[in-house]
Amino acid sequence: MPFMQFDRSRLQVLPLADREHDMHLSEVVPLDAPLPNFDSPRLNTVAERIGAARQKGSAVILMVGAHVIKVGMSRFVIDLMERGCITHVAMNGAGPIHDYELALIGATTESVARYIRSGHFGLWKETGRINDIVRGGAQQGMGYGESLGRYIADNALPHSDVSILAAGARLGIPVTVHIGIGYDIIHEHPNCDAAALGQASYTDFLIFAHSVSQLEGGVFLNFGTSVMGPEVYLKALSMVRNVARQEGKEVCHFTTAVFDLVDLGDDLESEAPKSDPRYYYRPFKTILVRTVADGGESYYIRGNHAVTLPTLHRMIISNG
Repeated sequence: MPFMQFDRSRLQVLPLADREHDMHLSEVVPLDAPLPNFDSPRLNTVAERIGAARQKGSAVILMVGAHVIKVGMSRFVIDLMERGCITHVAMNGAGPIHDYELALIGATTESVARYIRSGHFGLWKETGRINDIVRGGAQQGMGYGESLGRYIADNALPHSDVSILAAGARLGIPVTVHIGIGYDIIHEHPNCDAAALGQASYTDFLIFAHSVSQLEGGVFLNFGTSVMGPEVYLKALSMVRNVARQEGKEVCHFTTAVFDLVDLGDDLESEAPKSDPRYYYRPFKTILVRTVADGGESYYIRGNHAVTLPTLHRMIISNG
């Protein structure tokens, strides 16, 4: 006999108007906002590598965790996209939720501690609409990011100007979404079609892999995604190198940079032993060591995204 399954039809889904939001449009930082001093020669080197990559026509891939959006950094990402400094943005499944909610109502982020008590965490009607949007896009062969980005842009949602997804649709720059089923609040909803979401996200994975194939001489940036980012990047790079090897080519000479708060110590060139907890921190062993061992270079910039990303943005612009 089949195992019993949870009956989603019994769920009470509330409107976003009933939710208290922890982040509002006013917290999306303007491009000219003053910044605290962040002196990092490594950060300036990364900015220089990005400029060199664009001159060569190589990829500059930005992979972000949702926290980049939640701390108000969307305008800086969009501006770099508009300037042609970023050729691909990749997100986890939470990223598009916050991006969409900001575009729709000018607010996002709920208190998990508060709403998990009543069983309403994540169960908001308007947010669940993402399931229908992505399913419709998947039926047309689109990926997750393009489906949602086009919807935000084509329907001129009230705050679409701060949507990274909409910017991607407008500029023709891929913004891909890499999900794990059960990770995201929209998976709770009765209208969730896991097959459609999986299809759309796998389309995005193949789009991402194509961008990775353009990484020779380019730059891969990881802002705060410690599991999805390294793992998706690793698999895509293996696929790309498999094909490149058959064609007598290489995808080895590129720059990677990890931006996070974890103290990794001074030795960032050698993989930590399994007895060291740092071994299990994927951005370290995967992005900073293993995948650049054949001719690439890597940098670790430790700091708050609200400081490091705008500072990088200004360095890139100042470098021309």
